[in-house]
Amino acid sequence: MSGPSSLPRFTPRRELGRTGFTATSVGIGDVADRTVPREELIATLRRALDAGLNVIDTAPGYEDGLSEEVVGEALRGRREGVFVIDKVDVLDAPVAPQVEESLSRLGLPSVDLFALHAVKSLAQWEQVARPGGALEQLEACVAKGQARFRGISCHHPDALLAAVRSGRCDVVMFPLGPFVDARYVEQVLPLAREKGVGVVSFKTFGAGKLLGDTEGYGRPLQARPRGKVGSGGEARDTPVLPHLSVAECVHYTLTLDPDVMLMGLGFPNEQDAALHAAAAFRPLEDAALRTVRERAHAAIEGKGAVWWNPPSPEVPTR
Repeated sequence: MSGPSSLPRFTPRRELGRTGFTATSVGIGDVADRTVPREELIATLRRALDAGLNVIDTAPGYEDGLSEEVVGEALRGRREGVFVIDKVDVLDAPVAPQVEESLSRLGLPSVDLFALHAVKSLAQWEQVARPGGALEQLEACVAKGQARFRGISCHHPDALLAAVRSGRCDVVMFPLGPFVDARYVEQVLPLAREKGVGVVSFKTFGAGKLLGDTEGYGRPLQARPRGKVGSGGEARDTPVLPHLSVAECVHYTLTLDPDVMLMGLGFPNEQDAALHAAAAFRPLEDAALRTVRERAHAAIEGKGAVWWNPPSPEVPTR
């Protein structure tokens, strides 16, 4: 494993909404993989922390709790100055026991943000936001000191708009990248900025679909299993279907300018590519943005469901 000296150094850039925390532009997404020894996962995560990244994301459903355990171990002795995000996965079950179980796996008394995970529709937002619902229960956990802030991660622009307008979310997490519904970019992002709500983005690489011949997260295409991405974060075969580069995806997303862009940096070579691309970032002009979007359309075609967009997804017009 190459050491931290091989990586660029990141420094805090701006406040994450109204949290008062000054975050780096890049955050650490899920690194859990049960095919990789735990010690390697911890070392890889610490390598990203050594590069200065100060936002880290996890959830109980990421490898059935392994992600939380790895995050907790990686943060031993270095919790200060890191903004830790965890999730509540089951939105129709009592929240307090889920929060307690997550904190136990992390080995921490509290996190910075608990987010209701994967709110899929406006109707589901209305359900969790009702009196006695998951959001009110989460607010009680914040009042107990188990988190400082609350929010949602979400795959629907209408739900996000309602959540931001409610004033009950300190941070919202949603897709931003070369292939996302236009409303994430044109409506949700500016509204969140206007309201002082922090924005943490994901799907920079479209779950890997934009980079290689995969139906998502390294799973080979079932209909046309060629050019597969193997374990270990390395391409065994050069993609034969249209694809984007890591730099194109990173530069596109950073041009959209979320407070924090999460990336799954589970292997050192993935960290190298993504963080060097982020360090070399310069905002793309409109013509370049259009070109990347057009190529993303071709790169996503035939690679299965785009679950982070509502039905009949649109793409940004900017």
